[in-house]
Amino acid sequence: MSTKTLQKGRWSEAAKKVLAERYLWKKDGQFVEDEDGMCLRVAKAVSEAERRHSATEGQIRDAEEAFCRLMLEAKFMPNSPTLMNAGKDNGQQLSACFVLPVPDSIDGIFDAIKHAAIVHKSGGGTGMAFSRLRPKDAVVGTTNGVASGPVSFMRIFNEATEQIKQGGTRRGANMGILRVDHPDIREFINCKRDGTITNFNISVAITDRFMQALEDDGEYELIDPRDGRVAGCLTAALVFDDIIDAAWATGDPGMVFIDRINAGPANPTPDIGIVEATNPCGEQPLLPYEACNLGSLNVGAFVTPDGEGVDWEEVEKAIRSAVRFLDDVIEINPYPLPEIVQMVGANRRIGLGLMGWADLLFRLAIPYDSQQALDLACRLMAFVNKVGHEASEQLAAERGPFPNWPRSIYKDGQPLRNSTVTTIAPTGTISIIADCSSGIEPIFALAFTHKAQGADLKPRDLRFINPDFVRVAKERGFYSEMLMDKVCQQGTIHGLADVPEDVQRVFVTSHEIDPAWHVRMQAAFQQHTDNAVSKTVNLPNAASRDDIAQVYKLAYKTGCNGITVFRDGCKGEQILVVGINHEEPKETPTPRRMASIKPRPLVVNGYTRAVKAPEGTVNITINSDDDGPLEVFVNLGHAGSDAAAMAEGIGRLISMLLRLPSDLEPSERMKEASGQLRNIGGSRVVGFGTEQVRSLPDAVALALEKHLGLNGTGNGHHAEPGIPTQDFRQPGLPLIAAAAETTTSPAITGDMCPACKNQTLVRIEGCRKCVSPFCPEAYSEC
Repeated sequence: MSTKTLQKGRWSEAAKKVLAERYLWKKDGQFVEDEDGMCLRVAKAVSEAERRHSATEGQIRDAEEAFCRLMLEAKFMPNSPTLMNAGKDNGQQLSACFVLPVPDSIDGIFDAIKHAAIVHKSGGGTGMAFSRLRPKDAVVGTTNGVASGPVSFMRIFNEATEQIKQGGTRRGANMGILRVDHPDIREFINCKRDGTITNFNISVAITDRFMQALEDDGEYELIDPRDGRVAGCLTAALVFDDIIDAAWATGDPGMVFIDRINAGPANPTPDIGIVEATNPCGEQPLLPYEACNLGSLNVGAFVTPDGEGVDWEEVEKAIRSAVRFLDDVIEINPYPLPEIVQMVGANRRIGLGLMGWADLLFRLAIPYDSQQALDLACRLMAFVNKVGHEASEQLAAERGPFPNWPRSIYKDGQPLRNSTVTTIAPTGTISIIADCSSGIEPIFALAFTHKAQGADLKPRDLRFINPDFVRVAKERGFYSEMLMDKVCQQGTIHGLADVPEDVQRVFVTSHEIDPAWHVRMQAAFQQHTDNAVSKTVNLPNAASRDDIAQVYKLAYKTGCNGITVFRDGCKGEQILVVGINHEEPKETPTPRRMASIKPRPLVVNGYTRAVKAPEGTVNITINSDDDGPLEVFVNLGHAGSDAAAMAEGIGRLISMLLRLPSDLEPSERMKEASGQLRNIGGSRVVGFGTEQVRSLPDAVALALEKHLGLNGTGNGHHAEPGIPTQDFRQPGLPLIAAAAETTTSPAITGDMCPACKNQTLVRIEGCRKCVSPFCPEAYSEC
């Protein structure tokens, strides 16, 4: 088959960028395929699995054409590893989701680290439960020593992950889970507060017994994992408050309702084992050494020609082809470990989900936060699940059921080829490729403005406005350039008099939706999903701890398998205020001397040091004169970007400090500046050990330390691994939180995108994605 026999794909500029950056096949540095060719490569490789089941050459070509057409028409996309690796013969596997066991022994723990490294290297992410590990300070019988506990070993996993690049394209990701009845649960809940565990999402495995104790305002038992004995009791409300405080401050931990998962279709083989953990974004519960192949339907592409409803016939065709595709992927997948090959072959999990949900609602003029949307969500996912199971039954008739079927919850019904069929997974990058909204999330913003430099070197503004809104504005007759400028200025249409109220009601963005509707939407999809649903409840910065508590409780009440929240700006604000409530000794006043800034000589000597930071490579120039350090220049590239401006500002402030009159020598002032900047943590880190860099300021501090010969030790406070960050407040002083006022037009204030350097990296579906349409790499960590 050739792509000449098929309609060519329609690829957006963002899709072309991300495909060229990470997906299209290169040989000797040259592209050997275009976007359509990638679809053909993947379809051809996957359809070869049909040959293993006695398919004729004609049947193989038919499967190849059906698979290719789904991708070219952007109606279905498999997960990223399949698009990246299928048909390249590069030895890289095709799944994204894995769970590995972590046994309670040194050999077992370090085997798990090795296995995680192998999975990350091959392009996958790993989930791990640390619930089997003995608690901190427990006696180790073989050495008569004491155990360091689960959190200490998580730090080792975290550092190992930092050194592994997934298939050469993206950093490894982990999910760390601990049962709520583990004796070390409170340390685990707070383990991300000091900024040292950066390569993990974390979730607490919540039991039904804990939730009952919470409702009863009572205690629950802690269980020693070594022998199952009761190791103490905790007040459920106390632990729940710990979870809420940490989630409010950092976005972690989430909750995984582990008993519900094991009692439902997410564990279809309870006789084989118990689910302990999920994949990194939480939507895929798995047994130890299990993996799952994922893919998503773009439901926004299935609107009827008259725009009045869903084309159910076309959806059914796509579901049946997609289920076949995902089952075929299992056949050709070079899984990285023999234990995984065995478990995957026995259960044959697949996870068909969807994306483009916000697009579908826009095109059908249905508000996201409405009962009508919830009803459609239930109907749509019930249809996907029903037809998906029928397709799996048909495959079982052709090829045989999954080997563990006789020991599964389905043993008394029709045989199935796959133990699970549906999952709603993150679609960070594949939604960019398909040019649609992410998963079941609402859109984060309706419009963006990007300042750029034109061909004439003059600044100009590029703007992007949701095309569905533009279409409606023109059809309804209220389109104007002035209105579009207003929309770009505030990112939403809320409160704009020129926009009809019914249109404002439909085109809502994430922060305009009450958190309860986010949860209800997740629950509506979960009701008809075998595995789980990846979704993030995005909250405004001013959200309270009680808001988060209500979200978590509602998620349990409405039947979700898990829940995660992210309060806007929570990783970038100072929540502790250092104060003193005693008077300092008064010093004898000294005469004030005339202050003057040391002039800069015409010629100075210096050098430039390149330091890797999460924001990119930072070039730090340090110039000196006879007295010592004189000035510092910090350059991050991307002139005109916010990141470059901040880098320049840091350099100017340090330079001014070095040239101001002071009793301290310039080198001592530089040492003090380094101490203030060192260990300022952002959301990501690069490097290892003393070379580890946690932010742009931290990178500058490292360069200053090296200049002063401090060997990366710095001059500031350093929290030791495993020791909570100290609270320096005096007794009686309040904990101060910076809370932004609620506005009618919430601005986008995400983390800094490492590709475009804008504050548009937001948490969606449990992972982080740049929502700016002008991002040169369409950056996503999924």
